[in-house]
Amino acid sequence: MINRSGSDPHQHPEPSAFPPPLAGLKVIDTATLFAGPYAATLLGDYGADVVKVEHPDGDPARRYGAQADGVPVWWKVVARNKRSVTLDLHTEEGQRIFRRLAAGADLVVENFRPGTLERWGLDYAALSADNPRLVLLRMTGFGQNGPYAHRPGFGTVGEAMSGLAHLTGTPDGPPTLPSFPLADAVAGLTAAFAALTALRARELTGRGQVVDLSIVESMLGVLAGPLATYDLTGVMPTRQGNSSPNNAPRNVYRTKDGHWVAVAATTVSIAERVVRLVGRPELAEEPWFGTGSGRARHAGELDAAVGGWIAERTRDEVVDAFEQAQAAIGAVYDFADVLQDPHLAARGSVISVPDPELDTIRMPGPAFRLSDTPGSVRSAGPRLGEHTAEILGELGIGHAELTALAERKVV
Repeated sequence: MINRSGSDPHQHPEPSAFPPPLAGLKVIDTATLFAGPYAATLLGDYGADVVKVEHPDGDPARRYGAQADGVPVWWKVVARNKRSVTLDLHTEEGQRIFRRLAAGADLVVENFRPGTLERWGLDYAALSADNPRLVLLRMTGFGQNGPYAHRPGFGTVGEAMSGLAHLTGTPDGPPTLPSFPLADAVAGLTAAFAALTALRARELTGRGQVVDLSIVESMLGVLAGPLATYDLTGVMPTRQGNSSPNNAPRNVYRTKDGHWVAVAATTVSIAERVVRLVGRPELAEEPWFGTGSGRARHAGELDAAVGGWIAERTRDEVVDAFEQAQAAIGAVYDFADVLQDPHLAARGSVISVPDPELDTIRMPGPAFRLSDTPGSVRSAGPRLGEHTAEILGELGIGHAELTALAERKVV
C-alpha cells in the first residue's frame, strides 16, 4: 500500500447546513477518454449521483497512464464520486437495462460515434419516450452532423484542427501538442456548462433536449481572438514560443539556481514596475512603451533587461523582489513544487482522498468554492463493477437475475 496521507486540514471539510447544490441530479456517464467523463466528474463534485456505465471489460481509462501498486491513477481521479456498474450495451439485455437506467435519470453523457446509439435503439427518441425530461449530452470530435461527423476524434485532433497546435511552439519549430489531454479538459468544462444550461431550460419548458458538443468547437471557443484577428486583418497569428504578440515583457526566465520563473506584464503599470525593479527605469520613457503591441515589438530589449537581472538571483530572491514591487510573477512549478506550495496548501487546492486500494491519493479539489454549498470529493474512482448489484438493485433486479446476467456476460 502507498501511504500519501499527511497534514491536510481540507481532507474533511466542515459539513454544510445545506444539501449539495446538485443533490438529486442523477447522471448516467457512459463516455470514455476523457472529455465526457470529466464533465460528469465536475457534476459529481457538487452532489450529482453519477452512475458510471462500463463495459464488463472495464473503461479504457482503467488502462490509461501510470499505475501505482497496479492501480490506475488517472482512473482514480477522473472517476471520483462515481458509482460503477458494468453493462454490455452491445446486447439486447444490456440495452433494455440501460433504458431503465435512463428512464430514472436527468442526464445521460455519451461519446460514441454518431449513429451508435441509434443502432442500439438508444437514441434520444427512444430514451425520451420513456423520460421526456431527459437531457442527452452527446460529445464527439466533430459533432453529430457535417462532413467529418463520422470521423473518430480525440482531444489531440481538436488541438490540431482548432489552431491551437499552429500557435504553440517556437517560431522556427514544428506545431506543438500539449503532453496532457488539454482539449478534453476544455470540452469537459464546456460540457458541464452545457448540461446545466439544458437542465435549466428544462425548468422553463418542462422538456429535456439533446446537447450536441464538438471537441473541435470547444477549442475554437477559447481561440476566438486569434481567429477573428485573422478574419478581419488577414494577418495570420504565428508561433511565438513563450512570448506574446500583444505585450511584453512576457516570457520565462532562468534563475541563478537553475529554476525558471514566468513574468507577465500585461498592463503598462505592471510593465513600469518590472523595468524599475530590474534597474532599467528609462525604458518606461520610450514612446513605444505605452502600448502592449509597442512593447511586444521591443521584446528582445525587454527580455535582455529582465532576463539578465533574474539570472543573477535565486528563484526565491526573484519571487520575493517581484512581490515587494507588486509585479506579476509565477515560479514554473513541477508537481513536487505544487504539492509543497504553502498557498495551495492553505487553500486546500490539493486534497487527500481515502481509498481502499491506495490508502490515500492526493488530487485537485473541486474546481471552485461555494460559500454555502461547497463541492466535495467523497470517494476516488471505484473498482470495476463495484456498485453493479446496488445500482441494478435500485431497478428491482435481484440476486438471481443478476447472477444470470453475469453468466451471459451482460454485466
